[in-house]
Amino acid sequence: MLAKRIIPCLDVKDGRVVKGVRFLGLKDAGDPVEVASHYNNQGADEIVFLDITASFENRPILMEVVKRTAQQVFMPLTVGGGISNLDDIEDLLKAGADKVSINTAAVKNPELIKNSSDKYGSQCIVVAIDAKRTKDSWQVFINGGRTPTQKDAVLWAQEIAKLGAGEILLTSMDFDGTKDGYDLELTKKVSSAVNIPVIASGGAGSLEHFYEVLTKAGADAALAASLFHYREYTVKQVKDFLRQKGVAVRI
Repeated sequence: MLAKRIIPCLDVKDGRVVKGVRFLGLKDAGDPVEVASHYNNQGADEIVFLDITASFENRPILMEVVKRTAQQVFMPLTVGGGISNLDDIEDLLKAGADKVSINTAAVKNPELIKNSSDKYGSQCIVVAIDAKRTKDSWQVFINGGRTPTQKDAVLWAQEIAKLGAGEILLTSMDFDGTKDGYDLELTKKVSSAVNIPVIASGGAGSLEHFYEVLTKAGADAALAASLFHYREYTVKQVKDFLRQKGVAVRI
């Protein structure tokens, strides 16, 4: 069995790490370079860097911050925000990103997933899904969770996989920042519907939450922000707990 991954996330706005609840009420959580270096020392498997307002503000990602962050970490770095074409992806890979995460541009132009996967390899292409529950399904949102689309999250995940993405970053907007636990139902539906790895995001608040989403919901990796940023748990504590519960993790 492949080892499950634990991934801290840096939501970046105006060059600073921020964290909110359900994508609202953002609070400062530090300098991205310092925070990334801290997680590197903790033994995180990967780190995700998201410029959360780039798409909404219709501007490119803060490339200088990405470069400085990449210089400080020695683990895979996934970067997203404001990506709209192949040139943006190439610029990020040259700046030190190992993978790129696309969301808004993928919804607007699904061919970007196929074209970027063909050109750079599927292992470099992560497609992010921000999803919110609507009765008995989940609706996809873009522009940093501001704009609803007509897409169903599970069907969109299947389309993403067929187009060649290497991984899905799935965030529950309903659970984001609440610390009430991951959306196990959503995660399980998406994980069961695709044959590519799914990173679960949104709601981590306890050690048990990581265990649940990686076992009961079938996620391949668990992403968290608040819980790590405010030093409630370290990456090592999460991994030690999972290992004791019989989950394969990298130590």
